[in-house]
Amino acid sequence: MRVMLRAKLDTQTSNEVLKDGRLAEIVESLLQRLNPEAAYFGPTEGGRSCTIVFDMQESSSLPTIAEPLFQELGAKIEIQPVMNLEDMRKGLAALR
Repeated sequence: MRVMLRAKLDTQTSNEVLKDGRLAEIVESLLQRLNPEAAYFGPTEGGRSCTIVFDMQESSSLPTIAEPLFQELGAKIEIQPVMNLEDMRKGLAALR
């Protein structure tokens, strides 16, 4: 299932991780595990954030995705199912 993960990183925690040179390593590790179709990084509500769209094969993978963000970056996350245009067209056609 295609999902979108939004993570808002705790500023103090991510500052410490950035200073010790591990921020890029943590992000790269996450991206390697998720193999996303899209990943965006920028400020949200005055802090660091990322939005990543990827295929989550099983809901049981949620802890391995979320825990590094919680534990290493103090992140607040949301994960929700999403569709691309092709998916939406297919779903709407099924309504007919």
